[in-house]
Amino acid sequence: MAGASSTIVSKGIGGGVRPSTERLRRVVLLGNPNVGKSALFNALTGLRATVSNYPGTTVEVARGRLPGTDTEVIDSPGLNSILPLSEDEGVTWDLVRDVRDAPGSVVVQVADAKNLRRALLLTLQLGQLEVPSVLVLNMSDEAEARGIRIDREGLEGALGIPVRTTVATRGLGIAEVSTALAEARHPRNHLPLPEDLAGPALALLADGVAPASAGPGLLARYHEALLGHADSLAGRFATEGEPAGRALSRRLGRLAVHPVWGWPILVGILFAVYQFVGVLGAGTLVDLLETRFFGGVVSPLAIALFAPIPWAPVRDLFVGEYGLVTMGLSYGLAIVLPIVTTFFVAFSILEDSGYLPRLAVMTDRVFKVMGLNGKAVLPMVLGLGCDTMATLTTRILTTRKERLLATLLLALGVPCSAQLGVILAMLAVVPLSAAAVWFVAVAGVMVTVGWLAARVLPGQRGDFVVELPPMRLPALGNVLSKTVARVEWYLKEALPLFLLGTLVLFTLDAFRLLDAVIRAGRPLVTGILGLPADASAAFLIGFLRRDFAATRLFDMSRAGALDTVQLVVAMVTITLFIPCIANVFVIAKERGWRTAARIAAFVFPVAFAVGGLVRVVMLGLGMGG
Repeated sequence: MAGASSTIVSKGIGGGVRPSTERLRRVVLLGNPNVGKSALFNALTGLRATVSNYPGTTVEVARGRLPGTDTEVIDSPGLNSILPLSEDEGVTWDLVRDVRDAPGSVVVQVADAKNLRRALLLTLQLGQLEVPSVLVLNMSDEAEARGIRIDREGLEGALGIPVRTTVATRGLGIAEVSTALAEARHPRNHLPLPEDLAGPALALLADGVAPASAGPGLLARYHEALLGHADSLAGRFATEGEPAGRALSRRLGRLAVHPVWGWPILVGILFAVYQFVGVLGAGTLVDLLETRFFGGVVSPLAIALFAPIPWAPVRDLFVGEYGLVTMGLSYGLAIVLPIVTTFFVAFSILEDSGYLPRLAVMTDRVFKVMGLNGKAVLPMVLGLGCDTMATLTTRILTTRKERLLATLLLALGVPCSAQLGVILAMLAVVPLSAAAVWFVAVAGVMVTVGWLAARVLPGQRGDFVVELPPMRLPALGNVLSKTVARVEWYLKEALPLFLLGTLVLFTLDAFRLLDAVIRAGRPLVTGILGLPADASAAFLIGFLRRDFAATRLFDMSRAGALDTVQLVVAMVTITLFIPCIANVFVIAKERGWRTAARIAAFVFPVAFAVGGLVRVVMLGLGMGG
């Protein structure tokens, strides 16, 4: 490691040529967030992966092996600087340190070819640490489509390490990356730093010291020096044209974060999602599947199939009121599946278009009120897919306070995809004013609870830095592949729980306990919320799955059992209701059982209290009927 001097001098290309791939022990994939590390990992390992916690942490990493070798491949969490700012970045730092200190290991830095400047900041840090590396410029097809040309050989010569181009999602360039592993070298380390900065900066890199113990001035100057040199390298080896449509893309990108025009764009996007999910998915497709397919084909066929069975309990288990076919599969496949599928399509389009980071910018001020920043929009948006997975992604937030706040808000008021889809379907049948009540109630509770919790919990809010990718037309292949993967997740993870929930209701009904539960819940359900007594069963099963409870209430609303006020009250309460049992377990895993119990004890009464308040307000305003 170089000492403290006015210039940090490279030791040639350092370390020489690495061993052949047969002698490699470990390959660590490193890079900024959203550069395609996981796609490259899948391509290198052939999808043979295991996911486990990194030792001593709750951060999960994917591990696999290069085909035909004993070389371990690790997909590390994304980061923007080698200096760790959060728990997941700390794991990446540990992996980099292991590569530096262990012969037979290399780092494959995965970069977005469209943003060479951002990638080179990490490359320069790897050079200062003298870590054997290979630089992979991924998504090279997107860079080419945007008129970006990179002098790969020139960049390779300047850095002193192998540089390869790939399109990981299509398997292009993967063989070249595998071959380059045997040629991994230390990146050239010729970054001039002032003498008062060189020594402390290297000490920080060597030890992985958290910024809190370093001082913001030192870190700011260090990163400014790195970015200046990265700009110089990117300017020498990357040129950018102006392909057709680029000007329009830039204009749309600017409008999407404009302090005035950005909000109408956001409202328009939300309205389009509502029409696609709430009207097409929850209306047309649900009617087609539930009424015509299940109601006209599947259920009659199942009833006829089980009719010869002489034991009534066995028949009822499959085709009775709480039957696995007539209720469980009907709910999970005929009602929820078309809703979540349309939602997954809409979400994938937003994700692939580059709009989600702009949504983070637009919502930064709102999140600041709740003690967070725009970076928290990622867990919140992911929560619209699955609160359990979103709770895991709170690791990207810098401080413990932010992670705890985001976990609380996810558990309180962010509906998962299946639940949100059902809620959108319920909103489609009520007046706009009633739908506005639901939104104002849920958003108001989220902001209020976040504001209060931010002042009660100790700690500080982290800084907000986000990279805005160019706006682009979503690629049909990407949208379809993401949608298929998410639908597969729903069928594997959520559908079995629908069947389990149905089995719980069947068991309670068979032992004459369901009526007792309904009676026990009547003071809350009928008294405070003003809902029919049968709604108690929905809230009971909500402890298992909130989306199952929402589907049960949706079924009641279509049967005419709920008027407008009851419908809105039910939607507000079930949205704020306690999270599903899987999310409770993840909260306990991430934050401890005591925190999970406190969150559950807080959310439950808040949901019923707010639901009762909404009922009083709506009746007072004469919105019943």
